[in-house]
Amino acid sequence: MARTAVGIDIGGTGIKGAIVDLDSGELLSDRIKKSTPEGGEPDAIVAVVQQIVDELGLDDASVPVGVCFPAAIMDGKTLSAANVSKKWIGFEAEKLFETTLGRGIHFVNDADAAGYAETRFGAAKDVKGLVIMTTLGTGIGTALINDGVLIVNAELGHLEIGGKDYETKASFAAKERDDLSWKHWAKRLQKYYSHLEALLYPRLIIVGGGVSKHHDEFLPLLDLRAEIVPAKLRNNAGIMGAAALAADSNPAF
Repeated sequence: MARTAVGIDIGGTGIKGAIVDLDSGELLSDRIKKSTPEGGEPDAIVAVVQQIVDELGLDDASVPVGVCFPAAIMDGKTLSAANVSKKWIGFEAEKLFETTLGRGIHFVNDADAAGYAETRFGAAKDVKGLVIMTTLGTGIGTALINDGVLIVNAELGHLEIGGKDYETKASFAAKERDDLSWKHWAKRLQKYYSHLEALLYPRLIIVGGGVSKHHDEFLPLLDLRAEIVPAKLRNNAGIMGAAALAADSNPAF
């Protein structure tokens, strides 16, 4: 029988979950997706997560459950909030999820979950050294993985370049806001990724987010020391990474 875990991916517009085969990364259930409640407040979001867990038919309390969330997380507490209610800031989030679901969970930042999934099942599988996962969307999410070990809460989208928080210049939202061509946007990305390389010397950079499906429009325009490739797992990365981290953090599993 396949080793399985459940991954739940919470975003500003949608919440999705599935049962994951931990050996292959394959989803063993339909992916259930529901809209994030308007306002994104804690009780409302946790209620939707409960609905998804119920619909997945998760009766076995020994199956690990991972939840990823758009915030920096420390000791189960959300220290920031992106595209959800500011009530999450400084909130005992993990405790609320565990009380509501009636089971332990593993709680992790969403970019960290996506990066870990790419390491286990995707573009960074078997890559040694430092890998940086970046997600280009409303902002720039980042994850650092060194020799397969996740370094949590790396908010490198907020690097200051030229006196500006550079995700405000180089995110996909900035491309759309400023109506940039692929070539013009690539110039901003070049400045961002070159600065990232100067600080960390990664072996591999992975580019995720919805725009990564158009990677052939902008990645070939970048000139970097490290190899830079599109993410492979797309919209399932958060689910897969949250599930894998939940299993890996469970000593009994």
